[in-house]
Formats: sequence, structure tokens, C-alpha cells
Amino acid sequence: MIQVNNLSLQFGKRTLFDEVNLKFVGGNCYGVIGANGAGKSTFLKILTGEQDPTKGHVAIEPGKRMAVLKQDHREYDESSVLHTVMQGHKELWAIIEEKDALYAKPDFSEEDGMRTAELEAVFAEMDGWNAETDAAALLSNLGIKEEHHYSLMKDIPGELKVRILLSQALFGNPDILVLDEPTNDLDIKTISWLEDFLLDFKNTVIVVSHDRHFLDTVCTHICDLDYGRINLFTGNYTFWYKSSQLASRQAADKNKKAEEKKKELQEFIARFSANAAKSKQATARKKMLEKLDLEEIKPSSRKYPGIIYEREREEGDQILHVHGLEKSIDGNLLFKNLDLNVSKGDKIAFISQNSLAITALFEILNGNMEADAGSFDFGTTIKTSYLPNDNSSFFEDDLNLVDWLRQYATTDEEREEVYLRGFLGRMLFSGEDALKSAKVLSGGEKVRCMISRMLFTRGNLVMLDEPTNHLDLESITAFNNALINFEGTVLFASHDHEFVNTVANRIIELTPNGVVDKMMSYDDYLADEKIQSQVETMY
Repeated sequence: MIQVNNLSLQFGKRTLFDEVNLKFVGGNCYGVIGANGAGKSTFLKILTGEQDPTKGHVAIEPGKRMAVLKQDHREYDESSVLHTVMQGHKELWAIIEEKDALYAKPDFSEEDGMRTAELEAVFAEMDGWNAETDAAALLSNLGIKEEHHYSLMKDIPGELKVRILLSQALFGNPDILVLDEPTNDLDIKTISWLEDFLLDFKNTVIVVSHDRHFLDTVCTHICDLDYGRINLFTGNYTFWYKSSQLASRQAADKNKKAEEKKKELQEFIARFSANAAKSKQATARKKMLEKLDLEEIKPSSRKYPGIIYEREREEGDQILHVHGLEKSIDGNLLFKNLDLNVSKGDKIAFISQNSLAITALFEILNGNMEADAGSFDFGTTIKTSYLPNDNSSFFEDDLNLVDWLRQYATTDEEREEVYLRGFLGRMLFSGEDALKSAKVLSGGEKVRCMISRMLFTRGNLVMLDEPTNHLDLESITAFNNALINFEGTVLFASHDHEFVNTVANRIIELTPNGVVDKMMSYDDYLADEKIQSQVETMY
């Protein structure tokens, strides 16, 4: 158990949160949410002792072990991958190091023998003899092949280090598990394994994530950083989101009587409790929702960007035809013999174990990269809009956001400052924020600017390469809803399960040895065992 007492944090005159009192207990998973800059990661640092609060304190139940997903990818450069994972259990690792040092002594004494006997007893109690096997199993489950297990961390590609450090946090059954964005750089199958792991995990989990499906699957509670406070809600992310939206509507309806509002909330909780029966945590979650105090549900102060796609013209029946496309990079085959016919109204999610394959395809289709073989043709009515994965080249000039967006205007009206400011305001750049330099924007702000650029082009064929990267939950939700309502054609890739499942009506998986192309939802694609067996043989 973790007890948070009268916790406050200030930076100068700014208060991130004030007088926070919370209790995190075993058997529950707490999702920490809040707008970008609200202090989610800072709150986790205070819980783990990495940062001191302005006042208040955090108390951890004596004898309980906390494990934290590390963010410093170079901390273990001189350790092997396997040993890096095992260092997640500090007490066990200290015993291993002391044992090894004693056994390596050339003048091993009787006193050393007594000490090693003590250490061996504790080592056995900690199940130390299975430590390497358990660490190796975690690595394999998180997609780290056995050939890497004995390599030094400094020789491991950056995208794999995230998985290794996640294995480290999960190792040894910690009493308290603290995870900051654990699904970053994980493919959907690995995320699914992590979800199952956390669902079976019997201890306390505290997690920050922008992945709504992940939060919905694993969370029993939501900690919402809002109004300078941290409020604890029973239920998963979707329950929090829908209940806060309902509360906002009720707050705006001044004519509705209190009894009517209460009845509406009770009916909402009853419906959600019934849906909870489909969850792996069904019984506990349903009981918690049934006991929920209606006063807990409050409107949120969140702001959602106004994303509305409008096409310059409706596309004709000929959209895109790809024939025999092939691409390799640095000798690695990404895809070959890619034949693809895109139909009007298709919303295609591209997936692959190698994200470079999808990026290469989109770059080829947008004329930024040459294919090794094959060809493609767009229909004569098609106008494309593209959101690339890497947007750094768009923010090299020192322009304020009004002038930055003006570059992509196509009419005199669009070049007017009033028009541009209105547009930026809908994307949450209002007032002085519209005059910020494009060179100093955060990752999420840059993506919102790139979305603005896309809206200006008014394409009827939209291509999106990992569009939810760097966005907060509010922007992801608004973007998601905009694509659901978009009447044109969409080609996209995303690791956000909810985003893919609610937008796509067709799934295409790229492999080095072929393509799997199915007209179905993402959940149906993942659930089809025949498809998954076919895919495995193609990698």
C-alpha cells in the first residue's frame, strides 16, 4: 500500500497540485491521466522518491518492494541484457554480486564460507535459482530474441531498450509497480501480452499511458489531475471519460432538476456495470461501480481541439492502384510484390512488425522515397494529405505559428491573420500561444500544427503515419472522432488499439514475404486464429 498525505508541488508561482490525499492498495491498477503539462510524470517521480514535493509526504508500507520503469536508456550500458533485467530486484541482485565476489576470492576463508552459506539460504528463499530463467522468459515475451540476451546494453538498438527496461520493472513480482508510458515502442501483440500480465498481477500498479484501450483493459481506477488536484475515480478510462462528459452536460443544463440528474447518473452507472461483466476483472469492477458515490462524478476542465476534415472535392471511383511494389533499406527487405487496390471509402490500417515498412510505403506514395521495383497510380480526382512520422523538417525556420500556418494557405481569406488565429484557436493555440516560435514547440504541439496543415490541404485521401505519437488523450480523442466522421479515404498506421479499431474497416499487414489484406475490424483481425497463423509463417 502507498499512502499520499497532504502532497503539494509548486514551481515558482505555479501550483501543479495541492493538498493531495490518496491511498493506493494492492490488487488494483491506477491509471494516472491529465492534460499535457498537468504533472503526471512528476507525480510518479514523487511517488518513487526521485523528486521531493513542496510539502506533504509519501508513505510505503514497510517491507514492500517498488519497481519502476526506468527512462534512462544508457544507465545500464555496461551490463548484459539478462543482468539488466535481474537488477530490477535490487536485493536479489546485491546478493548475487556479493556471492560472486566471495567465490572469486583467491584466499577464500572459513568466515567467507559462513557468509556464502547465509547468502545462499536467502538466495534460495528469493527463488534466485530461477532468476535467469524468469528474466529470459520476460525478455522473450516482450519480443527480445535470445540472441540478444547476453549482449551488452550499449550494443542494443534504442527501440529494444524500452522493452528490456520494461522487463526489468516486471521482474521478480514487485509489490508496487510504477510504469510511465509502458506501451511506447511496443507492437500490438506485445501490448496485448503486457495487458494480460497486468490483469493477472495481484499487487499494486500505477501507470501513466496515452493508450485508451490499454487503460480500459487494465485499470480499476483513474487518478485524474485536474483543477490543481488529483481525484480518484472507480472504473476504467472510458467510464471516467463518459461520466465526466455526462456531468459536463448536466452542469450546462441549469433547468434539469437534481432528481432527474441523479436518475440519469444512476442509469449510466447501471449500464456501465453491466458492460463490466465482459471484463477479465468483471466481478470486482462491477461491485466497485455499483458502490460508486454519485458525488464523485464531476465535469472535467479538459479542452479538446476542434478537428473537422473537409474535402476540397469528393473523390471518384479510382483512388489508388499499387502494382508489384518492393523496398529494401540497408539490405533488409521491408516488403515485396505489394499489390493494392484502394476503393472509395476505404479506411485502411497498415500494420507490421517492422514500422519502417509502413513509413517507407507512405514515403514512396508521397514522392519522398523511390521504390526498388513496382509502380503506383492515383485516380485523377485524388488530392492527398499526409502526416509523416518525422515532422522535424517542417519546424526548422524561426516563424511564429501564425506565419508558419500561413505558408500552407491557398486563398487570400486563409492568409488573413484573423482567419489563421481562429484556425489555430480551434487547435488550442489561442491568444499569445499563436505567436510562439515553431522551433520551440513540444512534440504534441508540433503534431497539432501538422494536423492544421493537413486540414488546410483539404485532401480527399489522407495518409497518417503514427498520428497519435506525442498527443495527449484529449487530442487523440478529437483526432479519432474526426477520422470516424471523415467521408474520404484514409490510409494510416497507429499503435493505438482504440484508434485503429474505431477507424479502420480494412486491415493490411506488411511482411517481408507477402501481404495479408482483410476487410474487417481490427479486433476481428486479431481474433482470427487462421489469419494470425498465416501471418506468423510470413515473417
